[in-house]
Amino acid sequence: MSARKILSIAGARPNFVKVAPLVKEIRRQPDLTSVLVHTGQHYDRTMSQTFFDDLEIPAPDVNLGVGSGSHAVQTAEVMRRIEPVFESVRPDVVLVVGDVNSTIAAALTAVKLGITVAHVEAGLRSFDRSMPEEINRILTDAISDLLFVTEASGADNLRHEGVDAAKIHLVGNVMIDALEQTRSRWERSPVFAHLGIEPAQPYAVLTLHRPSNVDDTRTLSGLLQALADVARALPIVFPVHPRVKPALRDSDGLYWAADHAGEPLPDKGIVCLEPLGYLEFVALMSRARLVLTDSGGIQEETTSLGVPCLTLRETTERPVTVSHGTNRVVGTDPARIVAEALQTLEQPPGRGAVPPLWDGRAAERIVRILRGEGRAR
Repeated sequence: MSARKILSIAGARPNFVKVAPLVKEIRRQPDLTSVLVHTGQHYDRTMSQTFFDDLEIPAPDVNLGVGSGSHAVQTAEVMRRIEPVFESVRPDVVLVVGDVNSTIAAALTAVKLGITVAHVEAGLRSFDRSMPEEINRILTDAISDLLFVTEASGADNLRHEGVDAAKIHLVGNVMIDALEQTRSRWERSPVFAHLGIEPAQPYAVLTLHRPSNVDDTRTLSGLLQALADVARALPIVFPVHPRVKPALRDSDGLYWAADHAGEPLPDKGIVCLEPLGYLEFVALMSRARLVLTDSGGIQEETTSLGVPCLTLRETTERPVTVSHGTNRVVGTDPARIVAEALQTLEQPPGRGAVPPLWDGRAAERIVRILRGEGRAR
């Protein structure tokens, strides 16, 4: 194939990180035209515009303004609004990234219009179909023409599912492209001064957003109790996802930084923040003694940064972060979380080898293939 007009889809915060290096690389080619569509799945400033600013993503050519809703409503609304865009723009390729509702909605609409679909971050599998993202991954891969894979397990999964090997390209990880392209900026981030973190002060970082962890009151309560026990050893800095905040406001023992503006970071306890921008958050992770998360992308970023990570889920779709990185999947049992966290603080793991092709050049490989200049692996 030889694409000339490439339409990229971004809908949610993780998508913005992945699409930034791709749009930059496409725009670097004088014979290619880049069209960027923002579905509006994430739409407020902290979840959307801040990421465009930090990652220097050009303003989207189209913003569908879909907003929030159930999985069915959100997916259907993206499909309804994006179909006339595809018919008007007539791209050679629709480039979708990740596993959110915008991903499957755009891919399904494009393939029914006979447009080539390329899926970035293909082949990842948690083998847990209770995760909505797992369904989105499986379906998007099944209908895509080009499958760009971040790690060897993804290629193995696709082959086991009977996918034609000619469609599969191991290209590396565009999230690491974004990390490296912005390194000089996040290394200078003023976030530490803003939060009152002293240069040598130890701290951990926490993120929670998956429905299985935050929508069930019993699960969330157990997680918070375990984290409070860990926070007796060092403060845990917790940028709170907007959909999680209402569930936390009535919880005891949380320190809300906004209520203590200008004060130094306490030496223990769970410190809740408003959501951070990309540069601030990566800077914060880079110096952490430990990261606790239920996010997929953070497992990859901590692997690249060499920061110990505990994944608060029963499965991971990114096994290379365990085999090559500093990630351990510890589940949601409170006793195990406390034990694993304290052990990690006592005996930090050595930094693992960087996974193959996580060298900051994945976007280059993807665009080269889109232009018909050969394949990766």
